[in-house]
Amino acid sequence: MKFTNNNLPDLGRRKAIRLVGMGAAVGMGALASGSSSLATPNMGNVSLADQVGSFFQDHYKRMSPEEIQEAIERLERKYKSKYQVEVKVGDPKPLPDVLFGYALNISKCQGYRECVKGCTAENNQSKDPNLEYIRVLEMDRGQMNLETADPYYPSTEEVPKPGKFYLPIQCHHCENPPCVKACPVKATWKEPDGIVVIDYNWCIGCRMCANACPYWARKFNWTEPNLPVDTVNTQTGYLSNRPREKGVMEKCTFCAQRSREGRMPACQEACPTGARVFGNLLDPDSEIRYVLENKNVFRLKEELNTEPKFWYYSD
Repeated sequence: MKFTNNNLPDLGRRKAIRLVGMGAAVGMGALASGSSSLATPNMGNVSLADQVGSFFQDHYKRMSPEEIQEAIERLERKYKSKYQVEVKVGDPKPLPDVLFGYALNISKCQGYRECVKGCTAENNQSKDPNLEYIRVLEMDRGQMNLETADPYYPSTEEVPKPGKFYLPIQCHHCENPPCVKACPVKATWKEPDGIVVIDYNWCIGCRMCANACPYWARKFNWTEPNLPVDTVNTQTGYLSNRPREKGVMEKCTFCAQRSREGRMPACQEACPTGARVFGNLLDPDSEIRYVLENKNVFRLKEELNTEPKFWYYSD
C-alpha cells in the first residue's frame, strides 16, 4: 500500500491563519518577555525558537526525514523541560510484508483488567482524569448487547462473577476506518502495516473521528493530561505513545513503538490468562493465522463494513 500527498487537502488557508496568529504571538511574547525563551503551561521553559518551530511544523506525511528529526529533537527538549527526565522519541516505520491483527479468546478473559493497566503504563495516558484505551465490558452470559454492557464494574470485587463474561474493546484498526474518513484535516490515517495513527501536532480536536468510530476507541484530552514524573515511560514513538497535549485525540496504536520492533503490545504482555493473540496476518505460520483458520471467530459490528482487524473467539 502506497501513500502520497495527493490525498491531503490544500491547507493553505489554515497555514495562513497560523502564520498571522504566530506572528502576533511572537511579537507580543518578545515584548512581554524581552528574552529568548517563554514559559507556557503546556511547554514549560522552552525556547522561543522551539515554540515557533513547533507552531510552523508541517503534517507528518509532508515532512522530510530531516524535518521529522528536528521535530523529534524539539519534543525531547520539551519533555525534558516539562518532566525533568530524558524522554526518547523514536520514529519506527512500518515493517515490510507485515499486516498486524489481533484476536482475543473470550473464554480465557477473566475481567482482571491487567491489560488496561499495562496499556496505560506503556502509553503515557493521563492518570487524573484517567484516560484508558481499553474498555473491558462485563456482560451476562447468553447475551451480546454492547449498549447495556457494564464497562464500570468495580475492580474491588472478585472476578469473574457467576453468570458473567468479559469482552475487552479497543481500537480495531479497521481496514476501512470511518475515523480516517471523518477527519477534516487528515490528521489520522492507516499505515501500510494496518495501524491507524494520529499526528498529534496536526489534530485540531474537532472530535469528528470519535463520532465516526463505532468501537468507542477514540479518546479526547479535555484537560491537560496528568502524567506524574514517576509514571512517564521514557521510550516513546512519534506516532504512538509520546506524551500528548490538551485538546487532541489519542487511541490505541497496537503499541507501534513495540510491535514495529518485533515486540508484543503491552496489553498482550500484561494479560495473565493468555487470552490475547497478536501477530502478522501475512505470515502463514503466525499464531494469529492459526486462530483465524482453526477457530470459530467473529468481529464486532461487521455489518458496518469497517473490516476490523480484531477478532474474538472461544474454546
